[in-house]
Amino acid sequence: MSKPLSTWAALLAFLTLQPGAAALAHEGHEHAEPAAATAAAPVKPVTGQPLSEAPLRLPDGSLFVPKSVQRRMGAQGLRTAPVASGNFPRVLSLPGQVIADPGSGGRVQTLQAGRLAAGPEGLAVLGQRVKKGQILAWLEPAAGALEKGAGQAALAELTAQESLLASRVARLEQLEGSVPAKDIEQARIELRAFRQKKAAVAGSLGREALRAPVDGVIGAANGVAGQVVDAREVVFEVFDPARLAVQAQAPDPAALAAGVEGGSLDLGQGVGVELAFVGMGRSLQAQSLPVLFRVQPQPDMPQLVLGQSVQVLARVRQSRAAPVLAIPASALVRDGDNQARVWVHGAPERFEARSVRVEPLDGTRVAVIQGLQAGEQVVRDGAVDLNRVR
Repeated sequence: MSKPLSTWAALLAFLTLQPGAAALAHEGHEHAEPAAATAAAPVKPVTGQPLSEAPLRLPDGSLFVPKSVQRRMGAQGLRTAPVASGNFPRVLSLPGQVIADPGSGGRVQTLQAGRLAAGPEGLAVLGQRVKKGQILAWLEPAAGALEKGAGQAALAELTAQESLLASRVARLEQLEGSVPAKDIEQARIELRAFRQKKAAVAGSLGREALRAPVDGVIGAANGVAGQVVDAREVVFEVFDPARLAVQAQAPDPAALAAGVEGGSLDLGQGVGVELAFVGMGRSLQAQSLPVLFRVQPQPDMPQLVLGQSVQVLARVRQSRAAPVLAIPASALVRDGDNQARVWVHGAPERFEARSVRVEPLDGTRVAVIQGLQAGEQVVRDGAVDLNRVR
């Protein structure tokens, strides 16, 4: 029995409204492949640049650096510091050299020509810690056969005379009470003086001890066992590594007329070491006035070595006419023309390069004469990485 016409019409309408109805086809009919989905357009930030995990240089020269990239730059991510304003002292940059503190160092020199020999504990070597009076080496005097023979003959004669004087003192002591006491005391004095004379002659014939003048570390060793050295030759230098000094040279003594109140070492990369002013000379050396500073020990201080050339920033007692701006020295970088500039953090992911004119302030900061304003944030850690973005 056939279904009513209205039932077939209702069924056809139901199938037409189903989502998969368009995919139905009779067998033997070919249909085209469904079209590929169109890729969504990239989302762009307000700067007009596409979102990316890499820093981008914008048309105005500034940089767009995502937060994720900022955390990977520098030693511990990008770090900023505010531009400070204050009455900082005037600084004069002077060339200098690291030396041993005059009160804690010394040299070991020979008084006569001779041959070096190892001491009781061996020949002192570089870096060895020694005590004051410790024998570092022996010096065997250089003398000819005739000189040695004459010296040994004189020593033998002195030995014989010493025996005679000792016997005389012994006889007088046995007659004590019957012989005046002054005669006995005089004989004893003569014997002591003669023994000292004999020891001096014997010492000139024997080897000489080269002793450490102070407690410290061997900073220079200029001899080996068996080496022949001349008189007044420096064999060892001893210094205390915890007590160092810096001697600076001031080509213009008039610049220090107001006086020096302190200083610091500029070791580069924002690293500085504090110095205490000791004094300055009153006569020129190599057309410069010598100025002496003492290194102030501090935690994590870079190692300094004797003879190292350094840049000294001497603080003079002369106030500036107006407050100046100061930024960390590590914030300074160089552009393609080798001009100083810094990166200013203007927005969360925006950095702007700013050319500046600076003057030395101390080892860790520089004074900004032009290019910045107080309160602006400059990149102090990671500025070099920003400068490499192209």
